[in-house]
Amino acid sequence: MLRQLLFIFITVCLFSGCSKEKEPLYQEQGYVFGTLVEISIYGTPEDQAKSGVAAVMQEFQRLHTMLHAWQPSELSELNTEIANGGSMAVSDEMVAILKDAAQLSKLSHNMFNPAIGGLVGLWGFHADEFKPVQPDDKEIAKWVEAKPLMSDLSINQGRVESKNPAVQIDLGGYAKGYALDRAVVILHDLGINNALVNIGGNIIALGTHGERPWRVGVQHPRKSGAIASLVLHDGEAIGTSGDYQRYFMIGAVRYCHLINPYTGYPMQAVQAVTVLTHGAHAGVMSDVASKPIFMSGVRGWVNASKLMDVSDTMLIDEQGRVHLTATMQKRLEFTDKNENITVE
Repeated sequence: MLRQLLFIFITVCLFSGCSKEKEPLYQEQGYVFGTLVEISIYGTPEDQAKSGVAAVMQEFQRLHTMLHAWQPSELSELNTEIANGGSMAVSDEMVAILKDAAQLSKLSHNMFNPAIGGLVGLWGFHADEFKPVQPDDKEIAKWVEAKPLMSDLSINQGRVESKNPAVQIDLGGYAKGYALDRAVVILHDLGINNALVNIGGNIIALGTHGERPWRVGVQHPRKSGAIASLVLHDGEAIGTSGDYQRYFMIGAVRYCHLINPYTGYPMQAVQAVTVLTHGAHAGVMSDVASKPIFMSGVRGWVNASKLMDVSDTMLIDEQGRVHLTATMQKRLEFTDKNENITVE
C-alpha cells in the first residue's frame, strides 16, 4: 500500500514538473484519512502557500476526527446511539452531510450505501491494520436481511435517530471527496487560485500549473505505475475505487473493502473504476460516484454511470480489460498504446 501511495505523489510530482523546474511551485505532504495527502500550489508567494496548506491540512484533520467510523468521533458516537435505539443531537454540518449522503445513496439505488458500516466492520476493515478474516455466512446474511439504509435515518431539528438499529454509518466513500470540496473553498478564500489537492488518489484541480494545465496519472491496479494520464481543468476532480489498496487474500481469492450492500460480500469482478467529475461538488462526486459503478460490474456500469450523472468513466474488469465511455476515452492518454480497450 505504501508503494502505491508513494506512486501517487511521484506521479503528480513528475507530471507537474516539481523537481527541477525553477517555478513558484510549493508542495507539502501529510497523512490523514488513512492515506497520503499532497497539496501543490503554483504561482503564490511561499508564505501565502504555506498558510494555505496549513489551513487545508487543519481542516482535513478536523474532518477526519469528526467522521471517523470506528475511533471516538461525532459519527461513531451517533452510531452507538443508533445501535442502542437512541437519538443524538449532531452538528449542523453533520446534518448537511448525512442528508447529502442519503440523497446520493437514493440516486444510486442504494449501491452507494454508507449505512452498511456494520458489514464493513464484520469484514475487518474497521481497523488501521486489518487481517484476513472470513465472516460466517449467517452473520453476513443477518446484516443483509436487516437492510440498513440511509433512508432509515430520521433528522428532526438537528437530532438524528433511526428506525432501524442495524444502521451503522461509514462515510469512508464520501469523506475524502467532501474534504476536497472544502479545500477548494479554503484556498479560494485565501486568494490561492492555482493548486492541486490529492487525497490518496482523489484529486481536484484549481486553475492551472502556470501556462499549462495540471496533469495527473491513474494508478494501474495490477502494475507499478500509471495505466493512463489526463489533464485536469479548473474545478475538475478525479477519483478511483479499486481492489488494490485495502484488501486481503485468502488462498487465491481477493477480498477488498468495497462491499456490495445487496450481497454482503466484497465485489470481486472489477479491479478499478475511475470517474472524472466537475461542478460545485466535484470532490464529493469523485469519491461517491465510483462506488455504485464499481458494484454494478461489467454488465451494469454504464447504467450506473448514467444514474450518477457521470459521463467520463473507466472500468477495468477482473481480466484487466479496460471499458470506457467515449468521452473518457478522449481525455485519457494510455501508457501502453496496445491496451485492451472497449468503448461503450
